[in-house]
Amino acid sequence: MLAAALEAEVNHPTRPAPTVLGAQGPECHGRPAEDRTHAENGTETGCREPHALLEWTAVETYVETRRMRLRRFTEADVDDLAALHGHPDVMRRIDDGRPVPRVAVERQLARFLAEYDGLPSDHGCFVAAEKSSGAFLGWLSLRPAASVGLTGGTELGYRVLPSVWGRGYATEGARALVRHAFAELDVERIVATTMTVNAASRRVMEKAGLSLVRTFFEQWPEPIEGAEHGDVEYAITRETWTRQHDHEQPVHRA
Repeated sequence: MLAAALEAEVNHPTRPAPTVLGAQGPECHGRPAEDRTHAENGTETGCREPHALLEWTAVETYVETRRMRLRRFTEADVDDLAALHGHPDVMRRIDDGRPVPRVAVERQLARFLAEYDGLPSDHGCFVAAEKSSGAFLGWLSLRPAASVGLTGGTELGYRVLPSVWGRGYATEGARALVRHAFAELDVERIVATTMTVNAASRRVMEKAGLSLVRTFFEQWPEPIEGAEHGDVEYAITRETWTRQHDHEQPVHRA
């Protein structure tokens, strides 16, 4: 991002694959072979007004946190997703570093919707909506690891609008998904990846309980600023999480 303060919660799973531009698995998280990954992107145009609350809450809640409801994407979310993935600050450390064109975002959304049936139960990319207003804040995801450099596990991803950076939404959501994955799903290991220089995204991973596993280097077709420092992999196992959180209650489901 433009400054450390703005990067406070940006997570960018991976950039394009070494041989395929934009290759990154599920758009949400890492970037398999055609999409983008984590980050917080923000633009006021991506936020909904309070009158949208009824519309947003009409969709079943996936996971609920103190300030947010996570739910499935719908076709009606295309404008908000386009604002998020089209924001230059959000995409600066993801994939080729450029905003995603709307036509590509429409294809990404179609894949998100298809994943709800194609991925393991309760996996996919989920809208993060503010409880009080229904405003679109960004998204978080749990998917089979597909980002460049990852070799197994369930990948955690996130992107949040710049307009709400620094307020802890990415961390709050990431912690909730980690808890949900270990307490309610059959997940044994959660992984995440970002650029070594993306300090904000790394802090979110660390606050969610993940620890640094390694730094690795890939040959990107279009290297972006900071690529020379490589990428990092973070992870946490069910055993470690359980040992640290065995006193907690299961995550709330609506």
